[in-house]
Amino acid sequence: MAATSIRLGVDIGGTFTDVVLEKDGVLFSTKVLTTYAAPENAIIDGMHQVCAKANVAPSKIDQIIHGTTLATNALIERRGAKTALITTEGFRDVIEMRTESRFEQYDLNLNLPEPLLPRQMRFTVAGRVDANGHVLVDIDRGEVETVVDKIAEAGFESVAVGLIHSYLNSAHEELVRDVLAEKLPDVAISISSEVSPQMREYERFNTVVANAYIKPLMASYLGRLEDRLKTEGVACRIFLMHSGGGIISIQNAADFPVRLVESGPAGGAVFAAHIAARYGLDKVLSFDMGGTTAKICLIKNQTPKTSRVFEVARTYRFKKGSGMPISIPVIDMVEIGAGGGSLAHVDAMRQIRVGPESAGSEPGPACYGRGGERPGVTDADLVLGKLDPENFAGGSIRLHPGASKSALSTVVGDTLDMDAVEAAFGVVEVVDENMANAARVHAVENGEDLSQYTMIAFGGAAPLHAGRLCEKLGVDRLLVPPGAGVGSAIGFLRAPFSFEANRSVYMKLSDFDGDRIKSLLTDLKTEATGFVRTCDEVSPILSEFKVYMRYTGQGWEIPIELTEEQAMNPDAVTFEVRFIEDYSKLFGRPVEGMDIEITVWSVNATTPFEKVMRMDETDGSDVATVAGQRSLFDAATAKYLDAQVVNRFDMDAGQRAKGPAAVVEDETTIIVPASRDAIRQPDGCIDVVVKGSV
Repeated sequence: MAATSIRLGVDIGGTFTDVVLEKDGVLFSTKVLTTYAAPENAIIDGMHQVCAKANVAPSKIDQIIHGTTLATNALIERRGAKTALITTEGFRDVIEMRTESRFEQYDLNLNLPEPLLPRQMRFTVAGRVDANGHVLVDIDRGEVETVVDKIAEAGFESVAVGLIHSYLNSAHEELVRDVLAEKLPDVAISISSEVSPQMREYERFNTVVANAYIKPLMASYLGRLEDRLKTEGVACRIFLMHSGGGIISIQNAADFPVRLVESGPAGGAVFAAHIAARYGLDKVLSFDMGGTTAKICLIKNQTPKTSRVFEVARTYRFKKGSGMPISIPVIDMVEIGAGGGSLAHVDAMRQIRVGPESAGSEPGPACYGRGGERPGVTDADLVLGKLDPENFAGGSIRLHPGASKSALSTVVGDTLDMDAVEAAFGVVEVVDENMANAARVHAVENGEDLSQYTMIAFGGAAPLHAGRLCEKLGVDRLLVPPGAGVGSAIGFLRAPFSFEANRSVYMKLSDFDGDRIKSLLTDLKTEATGFVRTCDEVSPILSEFKVYMRYTGQGWEIPIELTEEQAMNPDAVTFEVRFIEDYSKLFGRPVEGMDIEITVWSVNATTPFEKVMRMDETDGSDVATVAGQRSLFDAATAKYLDAQVVNRFDMDAGQRAKGPAAVVEDETTIIVPASRDAIRQPDGCIDVVVKGSV
């Protein structure tokens, strides 16, 4: 990555927009409320605040790296462009039929999510390519023109093209694209062979439809952002964080906006991996909790776990299988509708439920005093003493405890015959257990034991809840890094430029063709490298090779990493050995006597990660200076305790604050349970450990 002296990281969340400026290695940060109607306004506001703190003019910024939830929110809220789909005759209803999977097996009244596009917005053309990429029925240009004329007459703003087996032979999709570009030059076009050239038509069609659906919206937003920044005198290049944990150019982001869907959380995972490298930790649980959602990710060997399919807009309380599958490279994480703004209510079974609905920033939780009447998690945290009403977000937002108590009593307490404190305790315990349970399930699905892990917590709300989460999960160590409240934005500044190219080409090991494999991986390497070079013209580019393999007859594959030597000099024995190694780690043993097949090939081109120096740690033998006392509710004992209040930036390296304690700073508060102590490490991390363990 090219060296720059002043860089800006910006993360637009559902509640706050986080802005971080890095000047010669020193970070300056702020949080401002997200402005939904024009998100660029919050960015400009935050930029001026951090520039004032750093005493630099906005025109001196050398590089801006941006992540956003706008793409995700547009899909969830169905706020995209008027979009049409052109597909192969006979496959019009693929995105509505979905797969045979029932995500709630015993629910006889199961409601499947509505497809992104209703049937009248889906058009078909004749022509057929078989599973080997051979043309069975040629496509008729005249028929395509007739369909395009219908699309023009209906006034569509964007068109998705998804034809059967186009990942093997894209000629028919390219012809449709050419006709569209010729007859409708002002309409956005997305073709599946470019957006997601992978097998499984439901996932591929859904991905290209999602890309087309948000393409005009994101192009408009990115254009407005560029114009506003130029007006402010900022002329540097703007880059976007993508869901796979790397950075792409603003033009690539405009062409493939579906790759931005998980860009904010991806930045958080990169941030956690950076901290893990500093401490030499090979097993880390990344916990990112903001105003709207909480994200949990496993990081092994200082590298976040990745996947090639994930779901967005789940309709059954974030239940796997109930959302829209998006087939793109993504950091694998579990997302829960649990943030500071997540709203609480009592259901028909008289149980407290929290989320996924969020108060966001408009109006926000009741304590914001902006018109919110329903209690959020932040209201419960305030009542339990976790937050200082006079110093929330550095004192920029004054909180109203009376409004929190009133909302908790009205919505929860009156129904369940509880006072405001009991209601707050119930809300916080429910949300903490939801997150703990999600972490347990995610770990089991990946064959991991969380008791061997260290948690790294960031996001504005995570340090408030991470200590209790560790108690529930049996995790002995918690690290809260400096800048935790704006962790994802800092992660953007630590991410490499990267792009992953993948393609589905089916091959059995019994039919192994080394020359074909070498040619395929070389083409993918060239494609991925080309994207990275649009961002960085000078840095060396590394290539990471991955193939997705399974036993013949199985429904899903597992990713197998290859060295460049193994990829560029392929042989069947090496591929088999690598598959059996990883399959046995995941499932306990291999399956004897079955052929093995490869379905997807992937090459990720990336600039080198920033080098991280291993840090010498301290055992915290000195006593931290106490700034005050606070009555803090301890969930493990279910009662208020007298807790120390310690200013994070008054703690020197090696100082220890005994729990219960609140370690305060402008952007968040670290709650140290009675069972733990907090040690300030030399790099500024607050190391929360079990009493007596260090």
